Amino acid sequence: MTYLFSMWKNTRMIVLVAVCAAIYAAALIAFKTAIPLVPGIAEVRVAGVFLVVFGFLFGPAGAWGLGLGNLIGDVFGGTFGPGSLGGFVGNLLQGYAIYSLWINLAPIAGKHYEWKAGNPLSWVRYILITMLSSGVCAVMIAVWVDLLGIVPYSVLSKIIVLNNVVGGMVGVLLLIAVYDITRGQLGLLWIDVMDLERPVRRATGPLGAWVLTAGVVLGLTSGLIPYLPPSILGPASAGIIILGCLLM
Repeated sequence: MTYLFSMWKNTRMIVLVAVCAAIYAAALIAFKTAIPLVPGIAEVRVAGVFLVVFGFLFGPAGAWGLGLGNLIGDVFGGTFGPGSLGGFVGNLLQGYAIYSLWINLAPIAGKHYEWKAGNPLSWVRYILITMLSSGVCAVMIAVWVDLLGIVPYSVLSKIIVLNNVVGGMVGVLLLIAVYDITRGQLGLLWIDVMDLERPVRRATGPLGAWVLTAGVVLGLTSGLIPYLPPSILGPASAGIIILGCLLM
């Protein structure tokens, strides 16, 4: 998680956090009450198109921007409450998972941090990482909200993961449209902003990626495993996901 914290020493990355948070919050607020799924907790998220795009393009700045943007969206969208802490953590870790899995998820992680629309492997990475990172967000938020006694884990986790996966799949069109401009013309791909030739992969990174994957799979299949209720599997999955994040 080194880059997630070292980015705060870089002024341009801090500006990107503010920009990402403002755009994400504005999109959340604009459609907050359009199609509610669980009133005050979850709605159809048009803003979901920004999740994977921000996480990939802006890396740590995108992760913080998503977390803070979600919090701002709750404050100004009228849904701020105890559940907002879970929303902040879930969105932050989804953004973190996106760029970290792109670096660490062996064997599909590439040597270079880049997106190539004509490369089938880029599409495999994008789709798989969209699903896994959406699972991270879903498990973390649903566990917290369930602990607060607001919405059952098994219900909310499925709503969030579906919402974010659909948003991520639509968001690939945005990535295709802005990738070359963001990297080539503006020089705002996060590894360029942080002057990295390529991100350093920790020795434990690939292990962390697969530990995170195991946590997501376990969390999203809760209810299907006999004798292990979601009330146990949910928190256990969240703990495994956090361990995976720490190892990457």
